[in-house]
Amino acid sequence: MGEALIGPGRWFGRGLDDLNDCLGGRRGVIGPFTLIWHDADIARHALNFTVDHGRKLTYFEEAVQLLESRGVTVILR
Repeated sequence: MGEALIGPGRWFGRGLDDLNDCLGGRRGVIGPFTLIWHDADIARHALNFTVDHGRKLTYFEEAVQLLESRGVTVILR
């Protein structure tokens, strides 16, 4: 994800909080833009665990929702 958002060899961190920081422009990018997530089914399977934020979304769903809330159009392929 880091390379897709901020370039080859770049890394923004390990979790959703770091992704949120990256999408805030401090260390990354600011929407709106479109992200085409290739092989999303592989990521969906690998990130198919829940994060306890009072909701029952998987980590994958939380990541997509965070991207969309920051103005990113996410296309899953």
